[in-house]
Amino acid sequence: MVTVLAGSTLTLRCPGDESLVLISLAEVRAEFVAQLPPVPVLSLDGPGTRRYGILELVSSAGVTWVEAELRDGLLTVSGDPDTDVVQRRGAARKAGTYPATGTVQLDAEPGRRLVKVSGRVEDVSTTGLLVRATGPDSAHLPAGIVRTLLHISMPWGDMSAAVIPVEQRADQLRGTYEWIDPVDAAALREYCRVPSAGG
Repeated sequence: MVTVLAGSTLTLRCPGDESLVLISLAEVRAEFVAQLPPVPVLSLDGPGTRRYGILELVSSAGVTWVEAELRDGLLTVSGDPDTDVVQRRGAARKAGTYPATGTVQLDAEPGRRLVKVSGRVEDVSTTGLLVRATGPDSAHLPAGIVRTLLHISMPWGDMSAAVIPVEQRADQLRGTYEWIDPVDAAALREYCRVPSAGG
């Protein structure tokens, strides 16, 4: 069951426009994200205004990204999620600063280019991560990343993972693991279960 609570903050990222931060006005629920009824939201748009974009949907199951339409104060899911819920609230996770280097694959013509990046992973979980990194010629990550191969310095040693982007903004990329070495996956599960200092 997926439940969007009243008062939840939802972000709609519209192509060529500023992101809209919306507040849900009523609780809605369904078995699956694609089956959610329209969510009434607080919106400053006038009657009849329609906006389309990628919705960052916060629900009882976690966070996912899905196509959505905003019209007359109702936010309607208009497509199946490209991925499942990618930041499960039940997924073991840990914030920190973990140095990282790697290569990003770009969906660029002709063919797909490879660009080296470096930075740090700021949040790691058993299902994905958040990395803040820059390219060789820019303070931002290059646009159009379709895959990232990262080498991350973790407390137990270097961890390598291929990551599929879910969201990219400036120097931040959030994604899910496409591949991770089974030994590193086991070490990561153990590491994320260990309570942080002071908490």
